[in-house]
Amino acid sequence: MMNVSQTNIVAGRMPRHVAIIMDGNGRWAKERKLPRKAGHQQGVEAVRELVTNLEDKDIQYLTLYGFSAENWSRPPSEVSDLMGLLRLYIRKDLDRLHKKNVCIRVIGERQGLSADLVRLIDDAEGKTCDNTGLNLIIAFNYGGRDEITSAAIELAKSVRNGSLEPEDITQETLSNALYTKDIPDPDLIIRTSGEQRLSNFLTWQSAYSEFVFVDVYWPEFTIRHFEDAVDEFHRRDRRFGGRPDEVFSDDAELMQPSAKQAT
Repeated sequence: MMNVSQTNIVAGRMPRHVAIIMDGNGRWAKERKLPRKAGHQQGVEAVRELVTNLEDKDIQYLTLYGFSAENWSRPPSEVSDLMGLLRLYIRKDLDRLHKKNVCIRVIGERQGLSADLVRLIDDAEGKTCDNTGLNLIIAFNYGGRDEITSAAIELAKSVRNGSLEPEDITQETLSNALYTKDIPDPDLIIRTSGEQRLSNFLTWQSAYSEFVFVDVYWPEFTIRHFEDAVDEFHRRDRRFGGRPDEVFSDDAELMQPSAKQAT
């Protein structure tokens, strides 16, 4: 478990890609005797604060786990609240994010989402697709196992129609069939609320990610917690299957397992 330290890395180098499992909205609200909706609303404010603070930093990719495929099992009213919060965030923040050169992308299954929400997502992605600043990726109606299954089905179809030979299926071809085909694997995954599990998030992509577990609920998460997590990341010895005495470059493209296969 990470404790918040007295140092930060504002002037230091950010990981190329940070992904966050935003956990604890409901428990935050329960401890304050508030409805769960209030926790989710405060969680959106935490997203807004974090993204605003990172817009001008040198981080290239930020992925946020907004709604999992398993979240459909929650009460219908809570599911509706979560859908409404994504609508509100896009409508309220899209123009500002666009002006800040942020590129928005939503990964996950669109089937099952309402037509108006799909249109909002499409509009946000289309409006910001040429922006060259922070890549903000929202995993919504997303499940890691579903993503891998869908990729496997696509590869099977390619084999069936003769455009791909089974022996030509590699890690790279499977990676290119995922939602994240043009997004580098996360260097760092942060999870809030003290829970220490992946919860079906970026299952394939996290093979060589570093994990930092933060013992605060997501609505309480601030840029300071983020900076401390990055500090912890920089203290890790990332060898990607190599020997402890080997020296690795910090360049992200050299650190990707797809570029340098670990053994």
